[in-house]
Amino acid sequence: MQIIPVIDLKDGHVVHARHGDRDRYQPLKTPLCSSSSLCAVMETFLDLHDFDTFYIADLNAITRQGDHAEQIHELSDRYGNIQFWLDNGSQLMEVDEPRASNLTPVIGTESQHHLGVKPRQNYILSLDFTGEERLGHPLLFENKDVWPQNVIIMTLARVGSHSGPDTVKLAEYKKKHPDKQFIAAGGVRDGNDLKRLIDIGIDKALVASALHSRAITGEDIKKLQTKKYPV
Repeated sequence: MQIIPVIDLKDGHVVHARHGDRDRYQPLKTPLCSSSSLCAVMETFLDLHDFDTFYIADLNAITRQGDHAEQIHELSDRYGNIQFWLDNGSQLMEVDEPRASNLTPVIGTESQHHLGVKPRQNYILSLDFTGEERLGHPLLFENKDVWPQNVIIMTLARVGSHSGPDTVKLAEYKKKHPDKQFIAAGGVRDGNDLKRLIDIGIDKALVASALHSRAITGEDIKKLQTKKYPV
């Protein structure tokens, strides 16, 4: 199981994401990290575990209210050996070569208004849902020709909800498209949830709240990576 920490940026702060209600996201202050500074959160995560991949959502860029491009590029330069998946509201048909080799664009369906053409550059697709409702251009959910190898199943209503991941939806996609690598996003509460994901064939998950609350510890992560259950 690969755990990919999530960093949500809004108005210069790392914020606590809950239920996809972005207007109410507040600067982070948790048992794991008392600071909402991007650098502080990054260092705290790396103290917890030697993560090699992070997911960053630039919420200002996604909502067209500015961006954190400078901060993110500084971060990618500082941690050149770490991969960053960046969701900044980019359009599928406009994906450019990233500024740094360790930045991979995430194309979220909620931001897409046109189907576009599959770009040559490497990218990750996020199929975005709020509950059962699909967000974005409907054909992106059906046309596998534009799907890359890595596809996130993002259930925004479960983000920060402590309600568990949407294993039904994830299992359905895994069964229909066994050639794709699906990544769980939204609702992971603890190591037991991660074990359930492994049991249905999902071995990557985006996680934030469970790390910040210490429901998932560094020792838990090591056990999951070596398949030593339970955590």
